[in-house]
Amino acid sequence: MNPGAPSKPFLAVPMQYSSSPGSESAGKVQHTAIKIPAEPPRDHFVWSLFNFFYGNLCCLGLVAVVFSVRARDWKVLGDLNRARSSASTARNLNITATVLLILAVVLYIATFIAARYRH
Repeated sequence: MNPGAPSKPFLAVPMQYSSSPGSESAGKVQHTAIKIPAEPPRDHFVWSLFNFFYGNLCCLGLVAVVFSVRARDWKVLGDLNRARSSASTARNLNITATVLLILAVVLYIATFIAARYRH
């Protein structure tokens, strides 16, 4: 166990067992805690690289790569809360960069079509 690592959630599952009607343990329920490991967060590294190489508007792709690497580092170190936070920031930056890239492509195509039919 790592004492610095955050504790993982426990799930209490009631387990019933049969006993004889006259015994003193009749009607009692035994509880058992089962550790369920939390799913590690996605770091969106490939999406960040795509935005860095193909859609690096306002350097959002570069910043997304930095946060993706940070999320991966925190995940390796076992700090899943910080990894989730960095991964969420990387995801939001990637969404913004992707939307801006799509808008730029649509604007470029619209300008090209308008200039072509103008003459």
